[in-house]
Amino acid sequence: MTDPFLALDALPPLSWVPVEGEASVEQSTQTLTLRSAAGVDWTNDATGGEQQHQAASLAFVAPSAPFMLSADVSVIGDRTTFDAGALSIWADEDHWAKLCFENSPDGEPMVVSVVTNMYSDDVNSRLVLEASVYLRLAFLGGNAWAFHSSADGERWDFVRLFHLPVPAGTSTYVGFLSQAPCGERCDVVFSDIRFSHSLLSDIRDGS
Repeated sequence: MTDPFLALDALPPLSWVPVEGEASVEQSTQTLTLRSAAGVDWTNDATGGEQQHQAASLAFVAPSAPFMLSADVSVIGDRTTFDAGALSIWADEDHWAKLCFENSPDGEPMVVSVVTNMYSDDVNSRLVLEASVYLRLAFLGGNAWAFHSSADGERWDFVRLFHLPVPAGTSTYVGFLSQAPCGERCDVVFSDIRFSHSLLSDIRDGS
């Protein structure tokens, strides 16, 4: 259900998928803060272990034409293993993806991506030395998507290109996610949120 108190000027109406969560919007700065519940994640274990889809994403219905969504992502306070703020793509429990600013088992913040088509394909990207990182997802048309990260929101580093099929008649939602698989909670701030109805023409030239 759409919540009128959780609205951002740059985005279509937002609602929770696949479960309801906790969030606030600072209207003066157009900044979104998400707080995860304890022990929540999205994962379809590639080894056949138990699935988990209890993390809440505040999201909007993805347009059918190419677009891009980005944000500067930071995590408040101490972090436990796998605590993360993420940009998310959700169709159903077997078809979803997320681009995360995640705390590794070694306690090092990293860019991590997960693409799930029945099972999750999990890939670590670069270490993040700064307090925050820009994350971006781009819909390229058809079922093609690209993930990028950036230190400044201007020059973008390629993370991943992937194909994510969506079952017929299923809406795809894109938005913002907070997870704390091993912790009590994870507070994530999404600022400088940008949404554009444009096609990313070159996924590897830094644009």
